Parts: sequence; C-alpha cells; structure tokens
Amino acid sequence: MNPQKAKVLIVDDHPMLREGLALRINREPDLLACCEADSAESAFASCEECSHDLALVDLRLADSSGLTLIRQLRQKYPDMPILVVSMYDESVYAERALQAGAQGYIMKQEATETLIQAIRLVLGGELYVSDKLRSYLIRLLIGGGDEKASLTRLTSSEFDVFSLLGMGMSARQIAEQLKRSTKTIESHCANIKKKLGLQSGRELNQYAIDWQRSEKESMSIKDA
Repeated sequence: MNPQKAKVLIVDDHPMLREGLALRINREPDLLACCEADSAESAFASCEECSHDLALVDLRLADSSGLTLIRQLRQKYPDMPILVVSMYDESVYAERALQAGAQGYIMKQEATETLIQAIRLVLGGELYVSDKLRSYLIRLLIGGGDEKASLTRLTSSEFDVFSLLGMGMSARQIAEQLKRSTKTIESHCANIKKKLGLQSGRELNQYAIDWQRSEKESMSIKDA
C-alpha cells in the first residue's frame, strides 16, 4: 500500500455499489479504497485488521442501522472521520447522522466528482453538506421548514424506533434489534406519539409505515 494514500473503508450492503465506489476512489492518486463491509459486524472486523483514514457509511446495512454504527464507530474510533453516502432524504436523515458523529452527508445520486470532493473535505477536517441541506438547516434554525421538520423533535433513540416501526417491526422485535428492553421501546413509542400529536399505537404504526413508504417512493423516483 502506498503510505501517501488515504485509506478508505466502504460500508454498504450493496456489493455492486461498493465495487463501483472502490473503482472510482482508486482512480484518485491520493485515495485508496482498502476495505469493504456490508454490515456493522464486518465493519468492525475491518477496523480491527486495518487502520482507516475515513469511513464511508450507508444508513441501511445488513445487520444494523447506519446511525447506530456511526455512534459505535465514534465511540471506539473517535479520530476516524465518517462520511455518510446514502439514498435516504438528507432533509430527514442528515441532521441525525451529524448528531451521531458523522462529519458529512452526501446523497448517492450526486456526481462522483462531488463525492471525491466531499471525501477530501472531510479528510481535511471540514464538514460536508450540500448547499440544499445547508439552506434547509438554516430554515430550521429560524423556525421554517416543512412537515418533515416535525421528526427533528425526536431524540436519536426515538428516531431509531420510529424508523423500525416504519419497517413493520413490533416493539419486541425493535427491542431485540436495538438491544434494549421492550419496556424501554414502549416508553419511546409513548414519547413519539406525544411529540407527533398521535393518539394511539395504531396511528403511530400507520404514520411510520406511510412515512417509510414515502421515503422509498422518493428514492425510486430519484433512481428513475
């Protein structure tokens, strides 16, 4: 390995996307995609085997939420910068990713040249967000935004629970996934209902499912 090249870990559950990212990154004289992972478990195994200068992390993984992985990586490898590369709407997820410890957020449909620029900015100690996201965050600060802004009232743990409810999971399944007690998950659900102005568990489940469906439809439109 060329010691002058910044070593990049790619964490994504799509093999073709990992391969494409690696090929593009390796075309750069100062970057090396040295390791790939499709899950939190394999990401940590890669970190044990190799010292990385940057991790590219998707938010949807084979065994975990990318947000959870970011928080875990930040705790164990506090000096390793993390750049999220995701199809999920930045106006909903980027703030969460930054709060979890990421240094940047870029949508997968951005040009590869923009990705390379984002990688170099984050490697240089800077924060990367798109111009659109920067404007959105400013609107939130001054009290504007759209209905998606209501989700920003949720804590990181509550948002994790809300996202998994949208995937059709029960409180018990969510507790197993997040390694929390069922009572804790039920408490989060009660708080989420209150913050979103919902009256029942059925309303919450439907709201979460509808929201998750709208996110997938949005991603499908962007891919078309």
